[in-house]
Amino acid sequence: MKKYLIILVCVLTLVNVSNAQENKAKGWIFGPSIGYQYQSGSFLKASAWTLFAPNQSQYIKFDAGANFTWILDQTTVIPEFGVTYYLNNVAVWPFIKGEITPYTATAKAGISIFSMLELSAGYGFDINTKENFKPIDGFTIGVGINVPLKFHLN
Repeated sequence: MKKYLIILVCVLTLVNVSNAQENKAKGWIFGPSIGYQYQSGSFLKASAWTLFAPNQSQYIKFDAGANFTWILDQTTVIPEFGVTYYLNNVAVWPFIKGEITPYTATAKAGISIFSMLELSAGYGFDINTKENFKPIDGFTIGVGINVPLKFHLN
């Protein structure tokens, strides 16, 4: 009897482990994005991004790109890196995001529709004011469109 109990426990453990592996999402989604942000001025944002799912209900996106602006009669391009954490809620995904540039660190929160259309608001902190340029800090709002080139996680 004890032998059968041990076999049953082993089989149930193997079934549980295989189910856990099936529930884990695999693969990456990637593509370009474009957006608009207002933070001490207007910015056009263009970037490349990649998104992965550590499990079935959470997603993490990394993006790197550039912010284009015309402030104080000069065109400026500012590089940016961002990390976004999405909590899957069927079609509307709430998210939090952190962005860093050479001049500003910004924290945002917002909502996204399938991580394709994003609406966000947050606050940015000036970390290094560019010479002959105004500080980029304070409240921020933005909208962005992410275009996936791969549509599902394998």
